[in-house]
Amino acid sequence: MSSKTNLSLYSDFEKRNSVDSKYYNKYSVKRGLRNADGTGVMAGVTNICNVHGYVIDDGEKIPAPGELHFRGYNIKDLVENCEKEGRYGFEEVAYLLLTGDLPTKSELSDFSRILSDNRQLPDNFFGDMILKAPSKDIMNKLARSVLVLYSYDSNAEELSAKHEIDTAVSLLAKLPVIMVLAYYVKLSHFCGGSLVLHHLIPNQSTCEMILSILRPDRKYTPEEAKILDIMLMLHAEHGGGNNSTFSCRVLSSSGTDPYSAYAAAIGSLKGPKHGGANMKVVEMQKFIRENLTNWEDKNELKDLLCKIVDKEAFDKSGLIYGMGHAVYTLSDPRAEILRKYAGKMAQGTKFEKEFRLLESVEELAPQVIAERKGDSKSICANVDMYSGFVYRMLGIPKDLYTPLFAVSRMAGWAAHRFEELVSGKRIIRPAYKSVFKNRDYTPIDERE
Repeated sequence: MSSKTNLSLYSDFEKRNSVDSKYYNKYSVKRGLRNADGTGVMAGVTNICNVHGYVIDDGEKIPAPGELHFRGYNIKDLVENCEKEGRYGFEEVAYLLLTGDLPTKSELSDFSRILSDNRQLPDNFFGDMILKAPSKDIMNKLARSVLVLYSYDSNAEELSAKHEIDTAVSLLAKLPVIMVLAYYVKLSHFCGGSLVLHHLIPNQSTCEMILSILRPDRKYTPEEAKILDIMLMLHAEHGGGNNSTFSCRVLSSSGTDPYSAYAAAIGSLKGPKHGGANMKVVEMQKFIRENLTNWEDKNELKDLLCKIVDKEAFDKSGLIYGMGHAVYTLSDPRAEILRKYAGKMAQGTKFEKEFRLLESVEELAPQVIAERKGDSKSICANVDMYSGFVYRMLGIPKDLYTPLFAVSRMAGWAAHRFEELVSGKRIIRPAYKSVFKNRDYTPIDERE
């Protein structure tokens, strides 16, 4: 659009879109669907996931150790038992979320085979959708690709159980492939890099397949595949109230097609206040590394964290990214699991010193926040404190940090869509109170 215009369309954007904050109190509006104590407004019930981080006793929010359960199973048990049995676990977690039960050995084998069989993209899809329409943002490409896949589905509007399951499984299989292809097209088109294209190897697990088509030499160790698999397991689901899952449920409640609902969830996850937050953590950690003379000096680190909280350093937001969560108070079980495996992977490598630094940030940040803000609220490290670090150890490019979140969360989105279609029954339609005054119409020749 031409910049030469006298339209008031472009003026006073903030003023035109501001609502006096007094109205939020006057009408007891819970911004962000959050109560005054930070807890979420109860919007539904679910059989899929429980995110536990506090208890309410006589109306008071009491911090508690964090727990995460998928269909009643503790995430720690799921991860630890897959390790004990010497196998990858993301496919098992996806099956559990989609069906409600852990698979038998034969069911898991069949499900893994179905995922492998569904990874191939439709004819001409890569050339028409990815190669000829590159995007600088891989999350944008994932959302667009999901919407385009609607066109390849002859029954896209069908809401039968079989079609819903088939669509979810197809997207669960294809999104990792689209993610890697979109990355290399971006690298080639915008950054002058090489366009690396590998054939898919049948019957690989999801984590193996991602590393195999992402790395130019296709090589990876079992330990590398295992920690990526754990990342996928941890990110697969996190309750119905997180923004992207709620977005999926909102769209699903309208009766729209699955492609529209999942694309909306990807768009939500892209936001820097949701899945995209991991990039802020990575940027802050880089700033900390570059502004310390001695990574092992906790006093120096504490001084730097104080400057960050005092809005004197980094992005001047006063936030220590990677610390704090909407639900978890004393601990985030995902961060606990990831810290354990990240430490093992870093041991004896060039990353070991950096891992110790992150542990120190996790230790000191609650003290600094309490001292500088006078806030006694319990705060813990969230999963993003270590997720970017793990991806760096794996050599995964930053462009894929949030997309990897999306390809794993696809399992949780699908489970919640199924539940919304079967049990929701009503379109989600909260109320907004109008606070404007009615005005008399002014004929166009009398307007100034």
